[in-house]
Amino acid sequence: MATGKHENHELKTDDLFNVRYVNAVVTGGHTGIGLMIAQALVANGARVYIVGRREDVMQNAVKQYNHGEGKLEYLVGDVSKKSECIRLAKELTQKEMRGIQLLVNNAGIARDDNTRFSKNGQPDMNSAEAISEHFLKSEEQQWLDTFHTNVTAGYFMSMAFLPLLAKGTSQTPGYSSSVVNVSSISGAMKGMSGGQPSYASSKAAFTHLSRMLATTFKDVKVRVNTIAPGVFPSEMTAGSSGEDNKSTLDMEMSNPSGRTGHDSDMAASILFLAGKGGIFYNDQILYPDGGSTLVQPAQK
Repeated sequence: MATGKHENHELKTDDLFNVRYVNAVVTGGHTGIGLMIAQALVANGARVYIVGRREDVMQNAVKQYNHGEGKLEYLVGDVSKKSECIRLAKELTQKEMRGIQLLVNNAGIARDDNTRFSKNGQPDMNSAEAISEHFLKSEEQQWLDTFHTNVTAGYFMSMAFLPLLAKGTSQTPGYSSSVVNVSSISGAMKGMSGGQPSYASSKAAFTHLSRMLATTFKDVKVRVNTIAPGVFPSEMTAGSSGEDNKSTLDMEMSNPSGRTGHDSDMAASILFLAGKGGIFYNDQILYPDGGSTLVQPAQK
């Protein structure tokens, strides 16, 4: 006889944010936001492969953060090259015959060194000549390098790993694999992003690429979502990282939270999208930014 009781197991955090069945690849997962994502996944039971060019830095990341229920490993590769993306996918196919459930395209660079306000000062924004002179200091190669890593790499990684992701979906009943692209609120801001027009433009392009990929992958049951963070400590924002592969960023923020992002903020974002709690989300953008887009001109 029915008692009317219901245990609500499917509503408990252990089920909603469970990633123990997840095999994941995180590009640039050895420092900054990528490391925050990798740590969160490993701590909660996922097997995570971080990908990057600096083997010594990745070895250090594995040494220090291969703790928890999951496992952290690394693959050496330059994701800015199409041939390397394809090679990495083939290599992982041999390691994970049943596929993967998550690809995080996180690797990114900023090459606006000639125009960045923090390094070069801000021009007189009431002078056409001053604006022109300042921003013409940007070099064509800086734009090409930025777009190559921040946009093109995510495209080729997603296409190369799509069969592995689709296989991961078929191996996990009630779940669908996903790509999570780490963009930036810079791609939504209407200003000059602190004098970084090529970086901000690349992130806007990457956010739109995510939408296109979501549409392209929908019929093979692979979702694509975007995390567009505000300011988090990383080698890009802080300039370097320490022996623990972590960066320190001590700065006041004008966002409503009054601070930069924490490891836990990024962990919450990726665990939501990677776990069963996020499977109803596709072609969506999360903005862990402390409310920056509330107080700065932005188009979300």
